[in-house]
Amino acid sequence: MYTPMKLGDTSEESMEARGADPRVAAETARRRTFAIVSHPDAGKTTLTEKFLLYSGAVNLAGSVTARKNQRATTSDWMELEKQRGISISSTVLQFEYRGFCINLLDTPGHKDFSEDTYRVLTAVDAAVMVVDAGKGIESQTLKLFQVCRQRGVPIFTFMNKMDRPARDPLELLDELERVLGIGAYPVNWPLGAGIDFRGVWDRRSKMAHLFERTPGGQYRAPVATAGLSDPVVRDRLSPGVYQTVCEEVEMLDGAGAEFDPDAVLAGKVTPVYFGSALNNFGVQLLLDGFLDHSGPPTPRQSRSGKAIAPSHPAFSGFVFKVQANMDPLHRDRVAFVRVVSGRFERDMRALHVRTGKTLRLAGATRVFGRDRETVDEAYPGDVVGIVGKDTFAIGDTLTEDPEIVYDEIPRFAPECFAIIENPTPSAFKRFRKGLDQLLQEGVIQRYELPDLARKVTLLGAVGPLQFEIVKFRLESEYDAPSRIQAVPWTLVRWFDPDTRTDGISLPSGARLAEDDQGRTVILFENDWGLRFFKEDHPDIPLGDRPASRGNKTHADVAGQSPGLT
Repeated sequence: MYTPMKLGDTSEESMEARGADPRVAAETARRRTFAIVSHPDAGKTTLTEKFLLYSGAVNLAGSVTARKNQRATTSDWMELEKQRGISISSTVLQFEYRGFCINLLDTPGHKDFSEDTYRVLTAVDAAVMVVDAGKGIESQTLKLFQVCRQRGVPIFTFMNKMDRPARDPLELLDELERVLGIGAYPVNWPLGAGIDFRGVWDRRSKMAHLFERTPGGQYRAPVATAGLSDPVVRDRLSPGVYQTVCEEVEMLDGAGAEFDPDAVLAGKVTPVYFGSALNNFGVQLLLDGFLDHSGPPTPRQSRSGKAIAPSHPAFSGFVFKVQANMDPLHRDRVAFVRVVSGRFERDMRALHVRTGKTLRLAGATRVFGRDRETVDEAYPGDVVGIVGKDTFAIGDTLTEDPEIVYDEIPRFAPECFAIIENPTPSAFKRFRKGLDQLLQEGVIQRYELPDLARKVTLLGAVGPLQFEIVKFRLESEYDAPSRIQAVPWTLVRWFDPDTRTDGISLPSGARLAEDDQGRTVILFENDWGLRFFKEDHPDIPLGDRPASRGNKTHADVAGQSPGLT
């Protein structure tokens, strides 16, 4: 294991003298860490489950719309997720396939859970974007793509539900390039669509993969391969569909665009695959193609401006997610850490940068949905769950090298607010404990309205569904009833720490409040109130995020919080 250096002994010569561990290099090279993102109902969680099926991680894939007597999807472990059939919390799944160690992060698609998804995207090295072929690029897909592009994350596209009525594939490609502003290279091409869907033509191998429906989509779809001119293919397609497919494939081949792996890794071109996740078709082609053309773990930027490569001999990582009550029997708390460099070992000691304390990293687990197992070691690209550390918060850096500090996690301004109260005095302790733990997950933010006769807790969230989740979880996980009251504010802005707020005039409906760190904020009912305040107080800067670690408040720039403004 890496021997911690003395503070300041971080010269390149010193690091080189310690040398990179060849085992770390070998393990890092076979890691692939990615997220699956999409608009709600595009098939993201279904695709996640089918990746597990084809890798051998599970033997029977669960259906998102399964009946109660069928198994639930592996990635949707929360009770409310099972009831609603949607992903509410991002999930980490690690499995082996083709000699690769894959860290797959399933994310919520609903816009009300955008902030959780954005944080997950800081922990991955690539993304698979699922598009409903019948609908094309939808609003949430666009927002998530923009976040990926801003971070330089390579994107692989899966055109899902080709066995249902779908848009023309050439239109879908054009929309990808026109709306997303990225090159699109179709790795395979659909042989028909909807009731005429018969499979895909792999442009690189020059082989046809023929589609057969499978009972409930629970088992691997049988696949036959043949050349496009093979009678087996011609007999499967109607004459009109066959002629159209031949013309489209000829046009694509004649366009002269070659597959460029470097452009894919640079995020300039997205490989496009067609298929049906529900019926297991095209899933293995996508999974194999992703592993062939995605890259190993990438460096992360330290606050000093230096890029920390996976080969850096010191262990380092950052907390990108905190989840309470994954094991309801123990009311535990898991902090998910993305390993950036070096080797993680169970019970090792590392610096917790925010507090300045050196901690023993016990309780390390590998998470597979709700299941977990003890982790003895982990490598760059891996995600490790640390159980039971109440001191860990989203954005924290853990490291053996005190010169490494990560600022990976963005914090966005809420757009919805509500007052939460405890209507049952006898349950107050449970209510307060549960609310405190849920707040630590970072999907809701707490504010105080100090000028009222009684102390009132105000919650802020990206979307109103988060308040329903909080209410449900307080009652189901902590036996603590709560009452939620909507309020009219839709915007929050932070003052610079040096700004004096006493005596300032506020527009109608605006209120001063304090965030969870005691920083003064101003709440507005609408954009008009914000504009009025700026015109009335042009010398008072406002930020759409709080000042971070001694810096001034982030400038209030339109579009600075992608997908949340």
